[in-house]
Amino acid sequence: MNSHADKREKRMQLLALGWLLILGALALFGPYGMLSWGEQSALLEKRQETIAALEEERGALANRVDLLDPDHVDPDLSSELVRQNLNVARPDEYVVELDEQP
Repeated sequence: MNSHADKREKRMQLLALGWLLILGALALFGPYGMLSWGEQSALLEKRQETIAALEEERGALANRVDLLDPDHVDPDLSSELVRQNLNVARPDEYVVELDEQP
């Protein structure tokens, strides 16, 4: 009877040890483990740069929205948009088309 209890206890200890080894391996080699810390830091830095660029673009778009407020539209911007979208020019103006640089 005592032998059966010893085997069961030994099996439980091996199972617990196996579980601890798996957790330790995940702590070192897993997707959020210690060895992937540098990769995660580089990814975070890249995403922060992307966020900064998007915030800058968002600021520029917010400025255009403010300039196009229906209560007081900026005359220069409205003239630019009409000319750009409708290809409208006054008779006394010259249109010079430039090739876009990549």
